[in-house]
Amino acid sequence: MSSPSPAMPSASAAAPPRPAGAAPSRHRPHEDLQALLTGTLFVGLGVVLFGHVGLLSGGTAGLAFLLHYATGVSFSLWFFVINLPFYWLAWRRMGAPFAVKTFMAVGLLSLWALLIPRWISIGALEPGFAAVAGGLLVGAGMLMLFRHRASLGGFNVLVLYLQEKFGWRAGHLQMGLDCAIVLTAFALRAPAQIAWSVLGAVVLNMTLAINHRPGRYMAV
Repeated sequence: MSSPSPAMPSASAAAPPRPAGAAPSRHRPHEDLQALLTGTLFVGLGVVLFGHVGLLSGGTAGLAFLLHYATGVSFSLWFFVINLPFYWLAWRRMGAPFAVKTFMAVGLLSLWALLIPRWISIGALEPGFAAVAGGLLVGAGMLMLFRHRASLGGFNVLVLYLQEKFGWRAGHLQMGLDCAIVLTAFALRAPAQIAWSVLGAVVLNMTLAINHRPGRYMAV
């Protein structure tokens, strides 16, 4: 591996050394709130792009999309209801602060998904762009939430617990679950939409796999 360029110092050289035994500073409440609002807004924009061209995402959001397409009931309502059973795991396994922030994040995303289509109007939108841009937006938003000890419930809670317990990468676990969810959509979506949805899931989860690893970038 090549050494860092003099013009681009390494992270350890750029940051002042932490005194031995010093505890890392924790996020303040207003920082957590900003992350919850911004992260869920990013995810909400990605969800709107997916929904505009009939794509799906993975996890509980994917289930909410499937139920929305099958019943006509709003994505926002399905997403909020589906996540209710997962708060027990979040509370028991990840702690009360994580569970509370996750509940807030799920509620905010449900609200954004309901309001954003009323605030912006999208004309022509290519499915390929929606898949890539939506996947990047959702992945970036989830990273913000993860680093502030929050999630979007459902499979997010499960994979974060498994990562902290066993060191398994959250992105890789989520990718497998997401692809399984997307493949169940063949009964409701055209094959082309399924293919674009898989691309979106891959983009989303590669974003997590690259940027959210055990022992790196972890929220405190």
